[in-house]
Amino acid sequence: MPARFAARACLAGALLACAGAAAQSFDPVELRLLETMDRQPTTLARYQYLLRTVPSLRGGNRLLAQQFAAFSQNELGLYDQAVFGFPLKNSLPAGLKLPTPAEWSSADAADTIVALAAQRRIVMINEAHHDAHTRRLTLELLPRLRALGFNYFAAEALSANDPGLAGRGYPVRKSGTEYLRDPLYGDIVRVAIRLGFTVVPYDNTFSGQRRENAQAEALYRQVFAKDPDARLFVHAGYAHIDKAAERLGSVQPMAMRLQALTGQVPLSVDQTDILETGLDTSDAYHRLLRAFPSARPEVLLNRQTGKPWSARPAAYDINVILPASLSLDAFGKYRYGYRLNSDESGLPHVVEANEMQRANWLTLDGRRRPYPISAALCRGTIPCVVDAHYAAEPDDAIAADRYAFMGPNEAAELYLRPGRYRLRASNSDGRTLAESTVDIASK
Repeated sequence: MPARFAARACLAGALLACAGAAAQSFDPVELRLLETMDRQPTTLARYQYLLRTVPSLRGGNRLLAQQFAAFSQNELGLYDQAVFGFPLKNSLPAGLKLPTPAEWSSADAADTIVALAAQRRIVMINEAHHDAHTRRLTLELLPRLRALGFNYFAAEALSANDPGLAGRGYPVRKSGTEYLRDPLYGDIVRVAIRLGFTVVPYDNTFSGQRRENAQAEALYRQVFAKDPDARLFVHAGYAHIDKAAERLGSVQPMAMRLQALTGQVPLSVDQTDILETGLDTSDAYHRLLRAFPSARPEVLLNRQTGKPWSARPAAYDINVILPASLSLDAFGKYRYGYRLNSDESGLPHVVEANEMQRANWLTLDGRRRPYPISAALCRGTIPCVVDAHYAAEPDDAIAADRYAFMGPNEAAELYLRPGRYRLRASNSDGRTLAESTVDIASK
């Protein structure tokens, strides 16, 4: 993520809290935007507000609003729409030579990370906050790192406002920032607790160097100062995992500061520099995927040394390349055969669509099963959100999966682990429109 944009994203989902703590970082239009977003009763209401507001904004203000619209889409289960709506373009190092099959080979990302983590005390992996696909690998790594003896898990989206989280076993709205409302992020926290990790909140409402320092100090204080033999797995955003000042300009990232505090060199894993952001097949992501096709998250290993490839070896150790998953079918298939073209993919959502395709990675390698839903659950109120809650959890819990219907004729699928769920459809005010119970079979 470019340094200039990372600075504008300092709030990390904390919205008004960050605006209040670092108001000098925002102009009056941005402050008004953040304050109005914070007053919205639900994520759907926030998304609707942003859709109304974006056309009237210009320059950096418009960019900020588009970013938050993408966050909202992601939190509403509109995963591909979020990426198409905010195609984050990273600036790779000048003169970077991409790997070729003659010198590099493909390897499974999880297997490689686990092997390298065996000799480390700190492992960090990053995400793009509006792209839930960058949360899939963390779910896969949690049980394998736990088996290696990692016993602390820190997540940027968690807050210190929920001391009952570990005992309860699942996150609720107050457990963290807006990012945590994405079901994949909620699943990460559930799994970490179930596996016996001590779950650690560490983010703050500062910006720039103060934020990086405070993040590192919180991790040191809550983990290594109490438990010198601790092994820590951190799920962070963007360049916080960097061990050198590069992507954040002159700012020293959190990982760099934590290394200085602990004397431990983190294993830093990047998923955001080489990332699918759209349909442009000439970019570095698509060129690498053509050279090294894979249906699973992969890394590249040097054929002579066995070392993993990193586009920024001073900053992080490994680039993960996720399999391609974006599809314009996420915007729906018109019943009359009309198909959306790439010039129209910036639309926030296509109305009067039928089948709204969701990415196949949502099965989590078969651990979740598709369950069909449609806008009929909304009882004539559009837009609406359909949440699948674990049957024993309240409405305030982070859903197991969710999807927002923006048109009356839409149909989609939820992806759920075997078990019993309560489906709840609600409007933008949070009012319940319909409820039902469903059982997802194991086979």
